[in-house]
Amino acid sequence: MANKRKLTGEILVQKGLISQEQLAGALGEQEVTKEFLGAILLKKKWVKEKDLMQALSEHFNIPLVDLKNQYIDWDLVKHFSPSLIMDHHYFPFARDDRSVTMAVINPLDAWSLKRAEEESRGLVLKLALTSQADMEDAVKRYHLYIQKNVPKILD
Repeated sequence: MANKRKLTGEILVQKGLISQEQLAGALGEQEVTKEFLGAILLKKKWVKEKDLMQALSEHFNIPLVDLKNQYIDWDLVKHFSPSLIMDHHYFPFARDDRSVTMAVINPLDAWSLKRAEEESRGLVLKLALTSQADMEDAVKRYHLYIQKNVPKILD
């Protein structure tokens, strides 16, 4: 029997974080606006980002990472394109002999996922979910890293 994955809205209702009525209202709005359900719930302040991220982590069955407090392997980061990191928000932060782990804010972005797999050069790609704020902070740190190291690279 196939394992049925719970929907994010169902997880939030089950945990008592939103009501069935709030979920129905947000889903109705989603039909009109085509926004992500989570974006609607956050905009209406019906759920906290931390709670939404935990529900999304459960929904997609990928770990949640606090990227602000995570060690970043800058030697790894430099092997990935700036576009993947800055534009598509796929941020490599850890590796082992067989895999590379990337923090993402949207695990459904199939194009970016395919590109990340290509740039992983044969390593298994593992995803970890992170918040928008953590991703923005990591991208800012990446900019600083590039500014600091570009002169060294050009020498």
